[in-house]
Amino acid sequence: MEHFKLFSEDPNAESFAAGTAIFKEGDIGHEMYIIQAGEVEIFLKDQVFDCFGKGEALGEMALINPDCPRSASAIAKTDCRLVKIDQKRFMFLVQQTPYFAIEVMRTLAERLARMNYKVENNQIAFS
Repeated sequence: MEHFKLFSEDPNAESFAAGTAIFKEGDIGHEMYIIQAGEVEIFLKDQVFDCFGKGEALGEMALINPDCPRSASAIAKTDCRLVKIDQKRFMFLVQQTPYFAIEVMRTLAERLARMNYKVENNQIAFS
C-alpha cells in the first residue's frame, strides 16, 4: 500500500540495481528508505518474508530504535529508486509533518498484523 506519496517526486532518490542489497540483517542502520520506483524483497533468515513497492517504507526501525541491529535484509527485486531518510530528516518530518509520523505508525501496525497472520497460519516459522 502506498503510504508515502510525499516522496514520489523527491529529486534525491538513489538507484539500486535488481539483486543489490540495500541493507542486511544484523547491520546497524542509520537510515530508512521510501520506494519511489521498483520493488524490494524483505528476507528473514534467507527466506522471502514480504515485498514492498512504490510509496512504501523500509528500514524505519533503524530510526525508531537506532542501537538495534536490522531484523531483516532488504534486496532490490527490480531496479529501484529509493529516497534515503537519515535521523535528522526523520526527526524533522515527525515534528513538522504529523501525517508522516502517522504513516510510519500505520506501516508498523500493518506489518505486525501481517507477521502475526503468517505465524498463526504457519506461513513462516522462527527457529
